Parts: sequence; structure tokens; C-alpha cells
Amino acid sequence: MTPEELRAFCLEFNASTEEFPFGPEASVFKVLGKMFALSALDARPHTVNLKCDPDDAVRLRAEHSAVAPGWHMNKRHWNTVTVSGLPAPMLRELIEDSYDLVVAGLPKAQRLRLDRP
Repeated sequence: MTPEELRAFCLEFNASTEEFPFGPEASVFKVLGKMFALSALDARPHTVNLKCDPDDAVRLRAEHSAVAPGWHMNKRHWNTVTVSGLPAPMLRELIEDSYDLVVAGLPKAQRLRLDRP
């Protein structure tokens, strides 16, 4: 997945936005103000930080060398994924899971608004 494809995929989610709170080199993808992905799109190797269920995070790290504890993040809940180290469908699934975890933590009223067109 290229950096452009990653950006486009993250922005496909309902109410997702791209912001730059850490400077122009770090894209932060949010849903209703809560981060679900963080990536320096021009970095080499290209990595993305994604929220993850703690049990799944440990399992993914054990199974895939491209998945590491989240860099500068809460390592229990975040993974840093080397984009080129995983198949694109799996990476898309991890991004979607991250988005879903963040949405699940939103107040009910905000979650309900996301379901409406």
C-alpha cells in the first residue's frame, strides 16, 4: 500500500479527517476528534500507528515481524506497523479495526450520528 493509498483509505471512513498537530510531516487520522491512525507518509520505511485490542496486539506482534509496540504510544493499545511488511488486505483490516475501536469508545450520541448519512 502506497502512502497515497493509505491516506485515501483512512479518509474513506465516515467522519474521518486528516490533521497535522505534530507538524506537516505527521498525518493524524481522526474520527470526531479521536485519533485512529498516525503516519509519517513520506518516511522510509513507511509505518503507521494503529489502535488495537490489547490481546490482539500481543498476538500480532508475535506472528508478524512488521508489527511492533506503538512508537511513542501506549504500547498496550497501539501497534506500529511497517506498511510494506503486511499484505494490503491485512493492513486494511487493521486500519478498519483501529477505526472501529475508536468509534466504540465515543459517546453513544456521537456513535449514532456516524450511522446516519
